[in-house]
Amino acid sequence: MSEYRETLHEDYGQFFKVDNMLHEVHTELQHLVIFENARMGRVMALDGAIQTTEADEFFYHEMLTHVPILAHGLARNILIIGGGDGGMLREVCRHSSVDSITMVEIDQAVVDMCKEYLPNHSSGAYDDPRVNLVIDDGMRFLSNCTDKFDVIISDCPDPTGPAAVLFSEGFYQACHRCLTDNGIFVAQNGTPFLQLDEVKTTAANIKGLFADWHFYHAAVPTYIGGAMTFAWAAKNTETRQCSLEVLRQRFIGSAIVTRYYNADIHKAAFALPQYVLQAIGKPSND
Repeated sequence: MSEYRETLHEDYGQFFKVDNMLHEVHTELQHLVIFENARMGRVMALDGAIQTTEADEFFYHEMLTHVPILAHGLARNILIIGGGDGGMLREVCRHSSVDSITMVEIDQAVVDMCKEYLPNHSSGAYDDPRVNLVIDDGMRFLSNCTDKFDVIISDCPDPTGPAAVLFSEGFYQACHRCLTDNGIFVAQNGTPFLQLDEVKTTAANIKGLFADWHFYHAAVPTYIGGAMTFAWAAKNTETRQCSLEVLRQRFIGSAIVTRYYNADIHKAAFALPQYVLQAIGKPSND
């Protein structure tokens, strides 16, 4: 029996027993593997970093979709950058109030392989008539985009290789330009215990652009290093302050059944550890 060792960090890591290697390929952009593991189900990795597993993907996908969409309350037009495994698209499609969903993925091979080997992630979401799948570089798409979105979700891998630009100041500026007046931007931002510099860099890049910025978090088991942070940037200072009662009403009204997200988790997720607050220059959980 072979094993897969993650190489995201030079001096710390994790391994998975590979019960069955389903697919391995060097696409034009990256090295992709999909394999089966007894505990985590089917697992997908890119360039040595675990991207998603069947067992715990719902932690991540539910928190990056339902938090901004339910905080907004009237989100109709959604943009997803990345997300080729289809999990983010699946969760967005569960919102019947959403009218259109644009998904921009740089690598067609990731979409194709995940449709075949991780079908439960997308669960048919690519067939939803509201979805427009665009195969393009996310930064290039935004630079040429004239549409406005209520919510932009950046479901990007770690800031290496082709994904590095998705953590740049120029990317956040482009997202700001493509948001509606009440628009919200959220993004995966790594585990601060091991990747605090990434959180600090994001904070420096977004705080001068958006009326309201912060981070929220959730512990996703296969993303090593403890709780993962998600960047939050909104044009309206009121969306993050949405009351618990209103969030509960919106969640019930959506009729969405979740496995991780609920309104109480939503509110609590914005309470950050002191070391993270200090790193981003915020004296308290405002």
